[in-house]
Formats: sequence, C-alpha cells, structure tokens
Amino acid sequence: MMNDSVSGSVVDSRCGLHCTGCEYKDSCNCGGCIETNGKPFHGECPVAVCCQEKGLTHCGECPDIPCELLTQYSCDAEHGDTPPGARIEQCRQWKMEQDAGH
Repeated sequence: MMNDSVSGSVVDSRCGLHCTGCEYKDSCNCGGCIETNGKPFHGECPVAVCCQEKGLTHCGECPDIPCELLTQYSCDAEHGDTPPGARIEQCRQWKMEQDAGH
C-alpha cells in the first residue's frame, strides 16, 4: 500500500478527500491520486500534480494552504465537499498530526 500514515490517520489523497469508501473507487475503477501519480479515474488531477511537483505528500504540507485551486475543488457547489471546505480541514489535520509526531 502506497498510502502514508500520519499518527494513525491514513493519508489517502493529496487534496484531503478520503478515497476509502468513495463511490468512484469501485464504480469507476479509480486507483486514487497517490497510487496513480495524479491520474485518478477522471484523468490528470491538477491538485495532485501540484503536490507532486512541490514534493508534498498532501496539500496540508504546503505553506499556501488553502490556495485558490484547492479552494475551488473543496468548495465547488456541484462537486465539492459536504460541508464546503472539508478537504482543506482534513489536510490541516494531517499536517498537525505530522507535526505532533516529529
């Protein structure tokens, strides 16, 4: 399994969306953004690519969180999070757990 573990939490995406239990994992044969190097079921993910180019495991490690790109993904009215911004908060939580573990 290529997912990084942070103090018991599994970092299973770059953007903070939990892949575990996601409806697209099975229905669209999605391999997840970490495992597919930024190319989940819908093609190249700009959030994942951004993290990879910066050498980050997830967006919470970026000093620019929440950037415009992550905010668009997290707060999109049709495809965003419930509640809006949940991915951003998850990334911040992963970062806090990483910092506490060191």
